[in-house]
Amino acid sequence: MTPSIRKWLRYNLANTQTRLVLVLTVSVFLIILAVSLTSYYTSKSVLQEELSEPQRQMLQLNMNVIDESIKESDQVAIQVALNQNIYTFLTSEAQTSYANISQLYQFLSTLISNSTSIKSIYVYDRTRGSFVSIPQGYSSSRLTFVDSEWVGVADEFGDKMTVIKKREVPEGAGGKGSGVTLFRKIMIQGQFKGIVAVNLNDDKLFAKLSPPVLNNLNRMRYIIDEEDQVLYSVSNYDFDESAIRQALKELREDGSGDITHQNRKLLVNQLVSPVTGWKYVSIVVQDSLLAKSKTVRNAVLIVSLAALALGGMTIYYINAASFRPVRRLKQLFSDYSRKSAEPEGIDLEKLAGELLSNHAHLSQLVRETLSEASSKLLYDMYTGNITGKREMEEKWSRYFADWTPEPVTAAILSIDRYGEWARTYSGADQSLLKFAAANIVGELFEQNGRVLCADIGKDKLAVLLQPREAGMEPGRKLEEAIQVIFRLLKFKVSIGISTPQAEIARLPQALLEAKNALTYRLYEGYGKLLPFGQVSGHEVREPVGDGGLVEELTRRIESGDEAGALETAGRIIEEVRSQYGYPTAALSYLRTALESVEQLRQAEEDSAADYPSERLDTLDLDDIREELVHRVKPLVQRYHRLVQSKDFLTCQRMIEYMKQHLGEPIGIPEIADEAGISGSLASQLFKQETGETIYNYLTRLRMEKAAELLLKTESKISDIALMVGYQHENSFIRSFRKFKDITPGKYRDMMRTRMDAMLE
Repeated sequence: MTPSIRKWLRYNLANTQTRLVLVLTVSVFLIILAVSLTSYYTSKSVLQEELSEPQRQMLQLNMNVIDESIKESDQVAIQVALNQNIYTFLTSEAQTSYANISQLYQFLSTLISNSTSIKSIYVYDRTRGSFVSIPQGYSSSRLTFVDSEWVGVADEFGDKMTVIKKREVPEGAGGKGSGVTLFRKIMIQGQFKGIVAVNLNDDKLFAKLSPPVLNNLNRMRYIIDEEDQVLYSVSNYDFDESAIRQALKELREDGSGDITHQNRKLLVNQLVSPVTGWKYVSIVVQDSLLAKSKTVRNAVLIVSLAALALGGMTIYYINAASFRPVRRLKQLFSDYSRKSAEPEGIDLEKLAGELLSNHAHLSQLVRETLSEASSKLLYDMYTGNITGKREMEEKWSRYFADWTPEPVTAAILSIDRYGEWARTYSGADQSLLKFAAANIVGELFEQNGRVLCADIGKDKLAVLLQPREAGMEPGRKLEEAIQVIFRLLKFKVSIGISTPQAEIARLPQALLEAKNALTYRLYEGYGKLLPFGQVSGHEVREPVGDGGLVEELTRRIESGDEAGALETAGRIIEEVRSQYGYPTAALSYLRTALESVEQLRQAEEDSAADYPSERLDTLDLDDIREELVHRVKPLVQRYHRLVQSKDFLTCQRMIEYMKQHLGEPIGIPEIADEAGISGSLASQLFKQETGETIYNYLTRLRMEKAAELLLKTESKISDIALMVGYQHENSFIRSFRKFKDITPGKYRDMMRTRMDAMLE
């Protein structure tokens, strides 16, 4: 050892801090080293015991996800089987009706677009051998339909309604190869009329089966159907077919087991799906588990070495800090001609440049976020999230520093016929089109004033306008914007505009005025500028509609009177038009009429997906009339057919008895006695005609009656439970939450808050 090294060691060991760091570093190193050695030998047995349960849990999670997708696909198949257009396709003589086929295409396309795991849907008519499908289209014969070899599955149903199997897809049928398909019967009046084939996207369906890649375990997961065919497999290691078969034969009763194959220990877990009957199998090579234990040991050893290095770096830092004053003094007495950018020097020019660069960057960020902050302030004013005058004025002065104290006008721009518009364009296109509309308003107004546009959700944009010249009317530019948007973007918008406001604190009131003016689109039509000053004096002496026409419409639909139902629907619209009530009240009345029709449809068809929900507040009266007729016409035709059925009359008798005895503890025996038939026959007829069990239908009637009592009365929840046939309040609350996805108390509060908001 050289004298210089001995001198350095003697000096450092004489320092108390250095000795303390050295002792702590060596101690930590020895402790971590001991842990690394002991953990290697103890973790092997612990990990082997704990490996099986996580694998089984992960397999269970994967199975649950796939089962949910299968259930969802089965629900889609049920919707197709119960669809009115499918009924027409399978029963009508003119099967190639353009209107019916077009509606079928739209319906099937909507179902596919709403599901990530469905690739295509076929409907096969067993009687005529024809097909209608998405994306292939209509084919009148198996000879012209590319993918028709599967129709023999009709002989495999037996008593089952659903068959799921893997089959070979021919070339030209949306992708050759094998695929999983869910087949479901279509029963019409007890006869096997057709088959729904829902072709599933294997990659999306089995995506969750992929093993995690966060460790080095060699594993394989695969699915075997009821015919012992491998539906899907995924692996990060090569397993041969013999290993799979051997693993299945040697499993214990609980679905797990340890087997030895080709001198390797394999851990096997198997679960059987209660939904599909598929076997979900996981195989893990336990040899790799020991490799993970070695990795843990090595990692801890590296940590110990890192701790030792950290201690050395700390000692070096202490030594450097101790001698820093000496080095600085040496630098000060050195030659002035030496460079100032040495490790211990400070380059002031460089430091100043960095500070200026950072300042410029921060200034750019402030300018970019100022526009977003201004839009956020406008959004908060519209939603009522900011109400304090002082806070409002403070943020205004900060975000709108270049605006003058001149009056400001607020406007609300809304897309006409928003429901149809939203279905026409994708989510990305919708955002782009709204951004384009805001740019058009900004470009037209910016030359003559100041303007700010903010997206306030769905169909609406909020706009603030401040003319540069006194006497300028913002309405003219907004009317021009309406025309330009229609010419360039090919859709219409309506705009409600407020009166000018000189006080910043009154801007929320101005936005409310613009929103109120916009509601008069109901009467005025599309593509109009609606100033608040022209509608503010509107007075209404009587409420819009008393509900009598809605009840009449419901009665005529249930009686199958098509002409009368359509005439009543027209009278509802004319009643709103003639009374010219407040738009919010008129829309509430019209919404009640549509909901009444929708409830009848759902009660008959047990489906809520046939008609897209429309934004009534973006429609005018003529389009609302078309929407009402569009929903009434097929429903009244269905009722007309049903009222002629003996089984239907029997079911209607049971339904009427349930409605009259909702508050009594009745069950299937009492309902069947009222109809004069046995309980089993009553259940069979009711399921056949309504698609729903007697118990579920009775429970739903009770929940609808309870919802009405919660909204229209002040009765306690326990009293309402007795009124609808529940002796125990807890049982009532559980049933209500199951049907409404909300507790009775929260439902009452939510609906009353919504009604108060509509009245305002």
